[in-house]
Amino acid sequence: MDTVLALKALIMGIVEGLTEFLPISSTGHLILAGSLLDFTGEKIKVFEIVIQAGAILAVCWEYRARIAAVIGGLPSQRRAQKFALNVLIGFLPAAFLGLLFNKAIKAALFAPLPVAIAFIVGGLVILWVERRNRRNPRAARIESVDDLSALDAFKVGCAQAFALVPGTSRSGATIIGGMWLGLSRQAATEFSFFLAIPTLLAATFYSLYKERALLSAADVPLFAVGTVAAFVSAFFCVRWLLRYISTHDFTVFAWYRIAFGILVLASSYGGWVVWAD
Repeated sequence: MDTVLALKALIMGIVEGLTEFLPISSTGHLILAGSLLDFTGEKIKVFEIVIQAGAILAVCWEYRARIAAVIGGLPSQRRAQKFALNVLIGFLPAAFLGLLFNKAIKAALFAPLPVAIAFIVGGLVILWVERRNRRNPRAARIESVDDLSALDAFKVGCAQAFALVPGTSRSGATIIGGMWLGLSRQAATEFSFFLAIPTLLAATFYSLYKERALLSAADVPLFAVGTVAAFVSAFFCVRWLLRYISTHDFTVFAWYRIAFGILVLASSYGGWVVWAD
């Protein structure tokens, strides 16, 4: 494998792992990073989706005891059955809409400028929800993921569907959407983690199957580098985020999104950076 390509795959994997579970859009950062690294094309779009599996494996490892308990309790435990059903219900809206509109969204919005606009809009939404929750500290009626109803899970799943627009952020849509719908910060964050498992794994396997003609055995090392890098960086990011939300809100991420989006727009229109589509 070419050393330069391997280095680009490593960087992309680190970007994926560090941004997948923060409300700042991993897809948006990958599109922008790929533009700067000249790491673009149809095969690279598949690469960007596949390396999400590394980030998901980090969540599976962090919550391995909980996941094992749910799987083991499915035949007989009502709590495990309810939890698994809620995750499935939350997964369905994005899966359904993704199958219908994914091709059109990729053609129209997978480019730096639409991503920059989504960054800014998403940041403003985060500021609005955080301000609303500060004004009404009793807005959170659900303190644990085990307290979600099927309707709550479906509503969070509908919020996740907004992340089909690149730059919106899947974790941002589910966490901030969950908080707006009445979940505590902890419950919204953890449900976002669990909801990511079927969502991103399904996206990975679907992309591999659909674009199999583009791939060959020679691509395995490149994909492996990105996936391992995503796993390692996501592992540390998830642990950090769980500590962070115990004492902080998401305002800093909102301002980061807004500033980063403005920077991309300014650099593009000012001619400082040529962002490749």
